[in-house]
Amino acid sequence: MAADPAVICLEFNELTPTLLDAFISQGHLPHFKKLRDRSIVQTTNANAAGEWLNPWVQWVTVHSGLDASEHEVYRLSNAYKLNVPAIWDTISSAGQRVWMCGSMNPWSSEELNGHLLPDPWSHQFNSYPEGEFAAYDAFVRKNVQEYAAKKSPVSIKERFRFVEYMLDHGLHISTIKRIFIQLLQECIGKHRWKRASVLDAIQYDLFEWYYKKHQPQFATFFSNSTAHYQHKYWRNMEPEKFTIRPTSAEQRSYKNAILYGYQQMDGILGRVMNLAPEATIMLVSGLGQQPFQEEDQAGGIRYYRIHNKESLSRILRIEGDFNYEPIMADEFFLRFVNEIDAEACVARLNSILLPDGSPAFGAELDGSDVIGQCKCRQLLPEAAELSVQGTQETITFSEVFYWVDSLKSGTHHPDGIFWISQPGQSHEVREEQVSLTTIAPTILDCLNIEKPEFMQEDSVLTSSATKEQELEPMLV
Repeated sequence: MAADPAVICLEFNELTPTLLDAFISQGHLPHFKKLRDRSIVQTTNANAAGEWLNPWVQWVTVHSGLDASEHEVYRLSNAYKLNVPAIWDTISSAGQRVWMCGSMNPWSSEELNGHLLPDPWSHQFNSYPEGEFAAYDAFVRKNVQEYAAKKSPVSIKERFRFVEYMLDHGLHISTIKRIFIQLLQECIGKHRWKRASVLDAIQYDLFEWYYKKHQPQFATFFSNSTAHYQHKYWRNMEPEKFTIRPTSAEQRSYKNAILYGYQQMDGILGRVMNLAPEATIMLVSGLGQQPFQEEDQAGGIRYYRIHNKESLSRILRIEGDFNYEPIMADEFFLRFVNEIDAEACVARLNSILLPDGSPAFGAELDGSDVIGQCKCRQLLPEAAELSVQGTQETITFSEVFYWVDSLKSGTHHPDGIFWISQPGQSHEVREEQVSLTTIAPTILDCLNIEKPEFMQEDSVLTSSATKEQELEPMLV
């Protein structure tokens, strides 16, 4: 086991405080209940709205101790531009070993005393040490980024390399059984959506293997599967809150999808508690979700993605040497060799119109990169045609885009979870919300490391101890 002090930060993206409390009270989540009953329980407030409430913004706040207005990281995969150390840099510089497993929008300002596996959407930041997770990364990135594609983007060679790597890096027999059960279930019903949780189980096996081998003083484990389920299936969990109701067939498949996600997280939590019974465990969600009903009257919001690079080069006639990299939802990166081609691409994409005359894309230039987004939000027939502003050119919509087969059902909410469980600590519920900027200094406090000057907030543990000291003379 890791030497004391040790901190494991479970980064369960967008777990929602109200849902977590409800599922615990219903008896569905025994490990969450056990952790809660020995934790300081708090709710965080992201103090953000709109595009600034996206998780890739809030996780940078968690990992830096800086408010979004200070770090100004607005895009996924852009945290590498930050000139302040991440929490793991500070810990590594203090001589303690670190292990970041899947943390979102990461960056690092120096060589680490440990390992870092970034989230599968990161493109500007590689894993550390270089090449350490290459076989794993290639498989998981393609599965996550192209999860809605009809044809698997992963080659047979990549699959074999992945299996070989995982068999040598902790793949558990229970996970192997789960993979086979998943594949069998997909043959007989609509169970493909559960793959996100299977990938979590695989990644946890990897996390545990590295944790046991390297005994880090600070470790993170990130999961996005339940956030994904909430975005897609909230209307199945609470159909009465929506104008567009799911069909009976959809309910048979997805009614309990969100509960299923929380239960899978509960299983992982149980394994962590067995793995490191003497460690401080922090449960952090960054933000939460709520039902999204606003657009139901207009038919709901749908998302489209680009088929592949060929759709861009051959169908849309994007010229130059570039790589196509899908991100989350309907966003993507195009990485060009030179800025001239990137500029031409932005102009071309922004000239393409949907059948109603609105833009088909939103495209911005970032050096020689193009950050793009598919703007179609309504279900269109396959025969629908795109047009090019100022020309007679038309393009068949379905040759460029495919529909991600769901309506948006959950949307972001600023309230998140922050639980702290330390050995020998008593349970305490604090009603006052705290800022996400308190998390980094609290982690450093638990590890007995002085916080950097740029972190303005105090540890929630230090601030509570100070308040108790101030009250003592009044109680005498």
